[in-house]
Amino acid sequence: MKAIGFRQSLPISEEESFISFETEKPEAKGRNLLVKILAISVNPVDYKVRQNSAKDKVLEQTKIIGWDAVGIVEDTGSEVTLFKKGDHVYYAGDITKSGSNAEYQLVDERIVGRKPKNLSWAEAAAMPLTLLTVWELFFDRIRINESDSGKSLLIIGGAGGVGSIAIQIAKQVAGLTVIATASRAESQEWCKQQGADFVVNHQNLVEEVQQAGFQQVDFIVDFVDVNMYWDAMVTLIKPQGQIGSISDPVESVNLRTLKGKSVSFHWELMFTRSMFQTEDMIRQHHILNQAATLFENGTITPTINQCLSGFSTENLKRAHGLLESGKSIGKIVIEY
Repeated sequence: MKAIGFRQSLPISEEESFISFETEKPEAKGRNLLVKILAISVNPVDYKVRQNSAKDKVLEQTKIIGWDAVGIVEDTGSEVTLFKKGDHVYYAGDITKSGSNAEYQLVDERIVGRKPKNLSWAEAAAMPLTLLTVWELFFDRIRINESDSGKSLLIIGGAGGVGSIAIQIAKQVAGLTVIATASRAESQEWCKQQGADFVVNHQNLVEEVQQAGFQQVDFIVDFVDVNMYWDAMVTLIKPQGQIGSISDPVESVNLRTLKGKSVSFHWELMFTRSMFQTEDMIRQHHILNQAATLFENGTITPTINQCLSGFSTENLKRAHGLLESGKSIGKIVIEY
């Protein structure tokens, strides 16, 4: 099979930042599915792993990354019970395993869902990682429930891949009042299209949120930089409120500043369940299936904003470059 990977952490402009190569098609065993991939999407985790996995060394084996895919089940391991050959599936995968930047991939059935019937291959490929991240953060970590309907949520980073689906799920599934941050005209418009009630500029966050009519908010989720926005979040969160983040702080976070308000703080990493083979790992299968129904009945819509045609090093470099610019809106997909 054809795969694309890297052996050194190089700037995306370098010729060998991604290399195309042939390798053995893997064999499905145990609870693994062998999936023939038809489309993938890129996420910030992709370029972070590419930039940091082989900084001062050359890897002996070419590393295949990628954590969003849609495709057809080609074969199943002997212990598989959830899927059969020919099923259409979508998933985000496992960061400890070989990724989706290949023509075929092995993936544990417990972290795979059925592809939404009404979405194209490209539309479906855009969704798993961001959708799982948001669903776990809202409903498994913060534990937002029916009694929270109507409460206020501030989303820091509303126009990115995670923020886009977070706006939709917060609004359409949880029934929250959504305030999203965006600074450029096109990203502000995108947030409104996703269903945000208010869009504010993150550059003067406290003032902007308060000018929108909220002295404080019930929930805050950070999808950008927990260090950069920490003081603003401490100011804006209501007493007994909850803050969640997916970002990677370069400095310590001072949790003591939350004590006076008895505020809870939650980390979310979508890979935790697969990385540690947790007892509830199959929860991701159920979330993806539940989301498939929500796509099919029109409750939520795909957040694809750009589709590149052809599985090539050129397209992967282009997609990573767009993400690294920090100005991409929604999701970037590569269709095979």
